[in-house]
Amino acid sequence: MKFESEVVHAGDRKRQCAGLPIPATTPIHLGTTFFYNSAETLDRVLGNPEEGFSYARYANPTNTALEELTTCIERGHGSLATASGMSAVQIALQAALTDRPHTVLAAHALYGATVGLLDNVLAPFGVDVKYVDICDLNLLQETVEKLRPGAIFIESISNPLLRVGDIQQIAAIARENGAALVVDNTFATPMLLRPLELGAHIVVHSATKYLAGHGDVLGGIVVSDEQHDAAVHSISRIVGPLLGPFESYLTMRGIKTLALRYERQCTNAHKVAQWLASHPAIERVYYCADPQHPDAATIGRLFAPGLFGAILSFEIRGAGKEDVLAFMNRLKMIVPGTSLGDVHSLLLYPLIASHRNVSPKMRERMGIRENLVRVAAGIEAAGDIMQDLDQALKSA
Repeated sequence: MKFESEVVHAGDRKRQCAGLPIPATTPIHLGTTFFYNSAETLDRVLGNPEEGFSYARYANPTNTALEELTTCIERGHGSLATASGMSAVQIALQAALTDRPHTVLAAHALYGATVGLLDNVLAPFGVDVKYVDICDLNLLQETVEKLRPGAIFIESISNPLLRVGDIQQIAAIARENGAALVVDNTFATPMLLRPLELGAHIVVHSATKYLAGHGDVLGGIVVSDEQHDAAVHSISRIVGPLLGPFESYLTMRGIKTLALRYERQCTNAHKVAQWLASHPAIERVYYCADPQHPDAATIGRLFAPGLFGAILSFEIRGAGKEDVLAFMNRLKMIVPGTSLGDVHSLLLYPLIASHRNVSPKMRERMGIRENLVRVAAGIEAAGDIMQDLDQALKSA
């Protein structure tokens, strides 16, 4: 099946039980404990030689259906649905480092909470964390050969300046040096690119964003290759970070329209970015369709034809923090919020949200200036998005 069909049908557990009708959508299983008519069967399920459900910390039928779906669309070996995107990142890195040196080489441009996880959660427990420009392949090669990290962590499209590393080349460098490549694919979604097909070992998503897509689910996804799937699930069975069955159901329902939503959002973002490029109040626009994008060649090779993502960022000419806050207050339709991927357009100010807890020095190194904002295009009419931005920018 093609991607547009997979998102609709993969994972749905249309299986008849005890003569009952087959449900057209995946049921929500709320039970925490599962039992069988035979204690011997329960023994085999608890020991793992036989597939089945025993306790909700290990697995739940609704979660498993979602995991089958995400495994399919990311072309992985197995998935884990977790309680948040950040819990997915933590479990993925722990699984990657299980049998490797406890060193993480991370992209120097990352989501602020990921930097916090690396520096404030993993580092105090003995994980050595270093940062590098992953778009400079020569520098990356030298750094990997010197550090010999256990894991390399990158975003397929960086937050918020939209840099795109050559995942295929980065994966080759990782494999040559015994490191696991972990990729946060939240911005791109498997509709734009699939890191596992390019050589990555583990992919993570904030399911809160494009996968669920309606601003009503907090969740994460880990998709692994065969080498790392057992470690991911072993950690999960102990820690118990599973996504709730109701949230799993909502995420599955959201993914069914992912192909439609994301295509429209990409189209809207492209139109808005082109319009903003000539707006007198805008100093600079960051968008992956820009022919002058520093990673244009990589984007042309890796991205699905005609799609460039649904996120754009721009700098408001001469604006300081108070000017940006006033601009946000003037928005009438676009939501000034801290997320992305919803059906409605969202505008985020990195200085007070995604990168609030990143040091000013590191923000400067990342290229995040005081006048930068990020827009996640929704599915509204593109003209309405532009009109709202225009009226809010007129006093900027």
